[in-house]
Amino acid sequence: MAEEVEVKARAELEKVRRRLAELGAQLVGVEEQEDVYFEHPYRSFLAGDEALRLRVAGGRAELTYKGPRRPGSAKSRLEVTVQVGDAVAAKTLLELLGFREAVRVRKRRELYRLGDVEVALDTVEELGEFVELESRGAPVGRLLELLKLLGAGEIVSETYAELAARAASPPARSGRA
Repeated sequence: MAEEVEVKARAELEKVRRRLAELGAQLVGVEEQEDVYFEHPYRSFLAGDEALRLRVAGGRAELTYKGPRRPGSAKSRLEVTVQVGDAVAAKTLLELLGFREAVRVRKRRELYRLGDVEVALDTVEELGEFVELESRGAPVGRLLELLKLLGAGEIVSETYAELAARAASPPARSGRA
């Protein structure tokens, strides 16, 4: 079990790449990721600010539970991840237990290391470009300062699952003719 501490913002990734190079960040890797988020059969994870995600990337799969976010300027929450040998079987098992697919998120992620911060440049299908900074021992203030240095745009407090669910929902109708 680990504590996830991160901040995310909209960004122009080409501009952020240049700043990362100037700051001496090391490229760790690039991969396509597909995340399937599940809803619990008897309660809503999304409404409860929790998540159960099956991620497939680079021939690997992992299942992650994310607890409710704690208050603060960065997203901080409990995160428990287990490696899965067979993503299709894991999805089938969850469905047999009553979990249902809520939303699917596909993205291209470039991962960089900059000291005690992991920097992800994400191009998310139907949502756009984002930079996500995750602490690897860095204080929250450092994450926020680094966002500014990278020239990131507005901070986004929602998760990709929340953004994708909102994008997939039809707009509310006013009922007026």
